[in-house]
Amino acid sequence: MTTLTDVTAPARSRSFHLGVFGLLLGMFLAMLDGLIVGTALPTIIGDLGGLDHLSWVVTAYMLAGAATTPVWGKLGDLYGRKATFVTAITIFLAGSMLAGLARDMPQLIAFRAVQGLGAGGLMVGAIAIIGVLVPPRDSGRLQSMIGAIMPVAYVGGPLLGGLLTDRLSWRWTFYANVPVGALALLLIATRIHLPPVERVKAPIDYAGAALLTVAVLALTLVAGWGGTAHPWTSPQVLGPAAVGVLALAALVPVERRAAEPIIPPRLFGDRDFTLAQILSFLAGAMMLSVVNYLPQYMQYVRQASPAASGMLLLPLMFGMLGAQTLTGHVISRNGRYRMYPILGGALMTAGTLLLLLLDTETGTATASALTALAGIGIGLVMQSTLLLTINSADPRDMGAATATVTLLRTIGGSLGIALLGALYAARMHAGLTDRLGPAQADRLSAVTPAMLDDLSASAREAVRSAVTSGLHGVLLGAAALSALAFGVTWLIRAAPLRTDPSPTRPTRQAHTSAPGPSSPTGADEA
Repeated sequence: MTTLTDVTAPARSRSFHLGVFGLLLGMFLAMLDGLIVGTALPTIIGDLGGLDHLSWVVTAYMLAGAATTPVWGKLGDLYGRKATFVTAITIFLAGSMLAGLARDMPQLIAFRAVQGLGAGGLMVGAIAIIGVLVPPRDSGRLQSMIGAIMPVAYVGGPLLGGLLTDRLSWRWTFYANVPVGALALLLIATRIHLPPVERVKAPIDYAGAALLTVAVLALTLVAGWGGTAHPWTSPQVLGPAAVGVLALAALVPVERRAAEPIIPPRLFGDRDFTLAQILSFLAGAMMLSVVNYLPQYMQYVRQASPAASGMLLLPLMFGMLGAQTLTGHVISRNGRYRMYPILGGALMTAGTLLLLLLDTETGTATASALTALAGIGIGLVMQSTLLLTINSADPRDMGAATATVTLLRTIGGSLGIALLGALYAARMHAGLTDRLGPAQADRLSAVTPAMLDDLSASAREAVRSAVTSGLHGVLLGAAALSALAFGVTWLIRAAPLRTDPSPTRPTRQAHTSAPGPSSPTGADEA
C-alpha cells in the first residue's frame, strides 16, 4: 500500500512539480483551443469560404470532446492513466497540425473533430492522475492550480488568437498547440511516475459507450440548436431531445449489467459523489451563461470592444482564481471543507442578484467590479465539486469519476447557455417591440455593436435597454440555478478527507471481473 509519506515526499520534489506542470499544460491545451480559434473564425471564412458551415468548426470540436470524455476516463482506469493521457495529447496534436493544413471548410471541420477526440481525454486524464497520485487531504493546492487555468484561458485565449491571426496567420492558432503539447509530453513521460495498480480483466463496455455517446451528442445538438438555429418545438430539436432521453433511459440497465461500465453505478452509491455531480451541472450552467452574456452587455451598453469586454470580466475570473487557490491551501492544512461549498452557493446566489443592479447608466468600472462576488462563489463551488468527487471515488474508478464531473459540467454549461440564451433573446425582442414596434424589433434584433453608431439616438437607446433586459433574464435564471445549488450544498456530509490514495472502504468488484496480479500496468504506470 502506498503511504502518505510515500506520496508527499515526491510531491515536494522539483521533479514532481515539473510533472504536474506537464499535466496542467495538457489541460490548458483543451481549454485554450476552444477560445483561441473564435477570434480567427472571420479570417478563416475569408480564406476558406463555407460561411454556412461556420458553426460546425466549433460544434465538431465540442461534440467530439464531450462524447469521448467518459470513454477516455474509463480507458485510463482499465489500461493505465499515463499512457491514455499521452495518447489523448498525441491525437490532439495530430488534429491541430491537420487543422492548420486544411485547404477547405469540410477538411477543417473533420480535423477539428479529430482535435476534439483528443481533447476529451485531456482534462479528465490530468485530474485522474492527480487523484491517484496525491490523497484528497493533500491535493487542495494542486486542485487550486487546476482552477487557475480557467481564468487564464478565458482571458488569454481570445487575445492570443487575435495576435496570432493578425501577425502570422489563422493557421498558427492551431500550430501553436504543437510546441506546448510537445513540452507537456516530455514532462509527463519523464517526471510522472504512478504507483502500481491492479489491472481489471473485463470486456470493454461497448454498449454503454455507444449509448452514452449518442446521449451526449443528442443533448449537445439540442443545446446548440434550440432557440437559435431552430425553434424549440421544431423536429430538428425535439428529435435529438427524444433520442437523448431514450439513450439515457437505456444506459441505466446496460451499465448495471456491464462488468466494467463506462460510468460505474457504484459511484452514485456515495451521497457526496452524487451531490458533487449535481453541483457540477448547476455551477457549469450558471457560470457559462453569465460568462457568455455579460460581454453582450459590456459591448452593447458600455460600448466596449470585444477584447475590452473580455478584460472587463477580470474581476470575475480573478475572484474564481483567488477562491480556488485560497480554499485549496486552507483545506490542505485542516482537512475541513463542508463550509466552502455552502459559502460558495450563497455567494453565487448573492453575486448574480447583485448583477441585477446593472442598467444602462451603470459606469463601466462599476459594472466590471460587480462581477467579482459571483466569481468568488463559482470558485468555491468548482473547487468543492472536484474535491468531493476525488474523495468519494475509489482509486480504481478515478478516471470514470473525474470524467463524470467534467462531462456534467460541460452538459450543464451547454444547456444553460441554450435555455437562458433563449430567455435573453425573448426579453430583448420584447423590449425592442415595446419601444419601436414589431418591424423595427425584427430588424434591430440582429444589430451588431459596430452598427450602433449608425442608428438614431432613440433606436440606440432602445437596443441598450433591450440588451440590459435580456441580461437581467439570464441573471434571474442564473440566480435560480445558484439558489438550487445552495440548497444542495447543505446535504453534503462532513466526511473526513482521505490522507492516503488507497480506498477507505472495501472496493466492490464488478460481478464478472477478474483482477489480475498486482503489477505495474506497463511503462505508462512505471
